[in-house]
Amino acid sequence: MTTSRKPAPRRAARVFPDGLKKLFRRWRSRRHPLPDGLWSTVLRTSSYAGALPKPDRARLRELAGRFMETKSFEGARGLTVSETMRARIALHACIPIFNLGLEYYDDWASVVVYPGDFRVHDEYMDELGVVHRETLDLCGLSQTRGPIVLSWEAIRVEDETVTHRNLVIHECAHKLDVLNGNANGFPPLHAGMKPGEWSREFHAAYDRLCSSLRAGVSGRIDAYAGSDPAEFFAVLSETFFTAPRFIAEDFPTVYRQMARFYRQDPFHILPATPA
Repeated sequence: MTTSRKPAPRRAARVFPDGLKKLFRRWRSRRHPLPDGLWSTVLRTSSYAGALPKPDRARLRELAGRFMETKSFEGARGLTVSETMRARIALHACIPIFNLGLEYYDDWASVVVYPGDFRVHDEYMDELGVVHRETLDLCGLSQTRGPIVLSWEAIRVEDETVTHRNLVIHECAHKLDVLNGNANGFPPLHAGMKPGEWSREFHAAYDRLCSSLRAGVSGRIDAYAGSDPAEFFAVLSETFFTAPRFIAEDFPTVYRQMARFYRQDPFHILPATPA
């Protein structure tokens, strides 16, 4: 289980070979695209997506439609997940994989949405072998090979207050992280990327952030990034797409690594992030 920032059933598959399955999904999403009104509504919730060139917005719209076709959305505690809610979540979930592909999310099938924060019981073993049990109130959770769990209230507040946080991208970053094993801030790198460089740059930036936080100095990056390397990667991922200038200026070498991994360069789309 990968916990995330504190507070704040699969459809029957058609039996196709993988290649034909992908073609079928793309055909279906193009045949049934997100309606214009719905797309316009959810596009307003992402400054980055809205600033993309028109061809890229069209491609992102198709990808979001495919996401909605391949993932189930389940409401918890009596919440009814509307079409607008589904489309809003799908849009933001597809931003990190815009140039990677929907297959990066093949290991999980559903999104669970709570009205607000939710409680989970966690158990972990420390470095001394002592088992700890605790109860956590969360607004987001990414379960290994399980669903992502979201608080709709947290998402609504993000949209209304225009913060630099993005719960959906944060949880999806955890999903990308665990593709390479444990959640540790080291996703599967592309050919040509050097694992040693990634580790060196991220560890140096993480240590610098933690040192600042211990000294009582808060920076522009959410302090929750100092929880552990997995949360550092997830927080930086959401910031990468909402306030890229913060990372480009504060952690320039990390920004370059993230741009290569996500195959996107948000700073040139949203350079004027408020300080």
